[in-house]
Amino acid sequence: MNAVLAVLKKELIDGLRDRRSMMSAIIFPMIGPLLISFMFNTVTERQRESQDVKIPIVGAEQAPGLVDWIERRGYEVVEGPLDPESAVREGTVDFVLIIPEDFASDLAQARTAEIELVRDGTKKDVGASIGRARSLVESYGRMMGRLRLIARGISPQLGQPISVETVDIASERQRAAHFMIFIPMYLILAAFITGMNLAVDTTAGERERQSLEPLLINPVSRMSLLLGKWLSAVVFSCAGVVLTMASLVLAMRRVSWQELGIQLNLGAPEVAGVLLATLPLAFFASGAQVLVSSFARSFKEAQTYISLMIIVPMAPSIIAQLYSLGNEWWMVPIPVLGQQVLMTEVVSGEPVSLLSYAATGLSSLVLGLLCVWVTARLFTRENVVFGR
Repeated sequence: MNAVLAVLKKELIDGLRDRRSMMSAIIFPMIGPLLISFMFNTVTERQRESQDVKIPIVGAEQAPGLVDWIERRGYEVVEGPLDPESAVREGTVDFVLIIPEDFASDLAQARTAEIELVRDGTKKDVGASIGRARSLVESYGRMMGRLRLIARGISPQLGQPISVETVDIASERQRAAHFMIFIPMYLILAAFITGMNLAVDTTAGERERQSLEPLLINPVSRMSLLLGKWLSAVVFSCAGVVLTMASLVLAMRRVSWQELGIQLNLGAPEVAGVLLATLPLAFFASGAQVLVSSFARSFKEAQTYISLMIIVPMAPSIIAQLYSLGNEWWMVPIPVLGQQVLMTEVVSGEPVSLLSYAATGLSSLVLGLLCVWVTARLFTRENVVFGR
């Protein structure tokens, strides 16, 4: 253990002095949460703006009933521009409703009256306002349709023989967890990315600097050397996960989730559960990176190999967005997949047994140690040590 701790101390000091290792351990945890906060705050602001949207209408005098319907719902109707298409193209207004002169006569004769909505489909930031205006017009049309049937002595229910009532048995927190699927993915990525440079530098970097051979000459077993290098990468990875979690919590507290209709509760128990599920993944991620880097002849080549490993932590999150993963017993011991399942349950507010935490953590630790053992065996080969 003295040899392992000596190597660990040496690699940690080198890692703290290495700008690339420090940048990978700090930048990723800081930038991602800021982007998440900016994205959701932007969505919230657009929804808030859509509540205060002004409805520009050309030919409003042709549809006084529609104008009154819109104003009674708290929206302001303004006079539309003389040239609607030019105004929308130049950005003077986001959209324009054009009511034709035969609108009132079509309604009076029970014909379908058309309203033209002029918009620019390339402007994505006005989608909420346009959707709000469209829903107002469509709700007015449904109301007029029911009145037409009633005026003819026909029940509006005849036009709707079947009504489907949706009963969602998922709680608000479970729905929020399904919406916030990016949290597990981001933390899993942090476990792989924040310790990556140190794992590469302690293996392929040592070989490229030609300092690996003198290191192996020392009367210390290969396994002790690799354990120290592996644990140093694990420390960086764990620190990156903790920093990422702290940044996510701070960023998400700056978002008005109530305005988005989401109930998200990330208190101390949830944060502790997420960290308890994620931190053991650092053992597997660092072990796999050390093993892959041992096959590379240079630092850049090792980075190329390891960059392909990013697909591994992203795969379960992508699958979870397309399908419901569920919670089967065989998923828990599988690294990455087990973390994805456990974190989703924690964010959903569902109880997670200590056995599940133990199984996920133990499997990550064992597989990480297995990778280190294989790497130690490889370092007994001359072609691996010299990169030939």
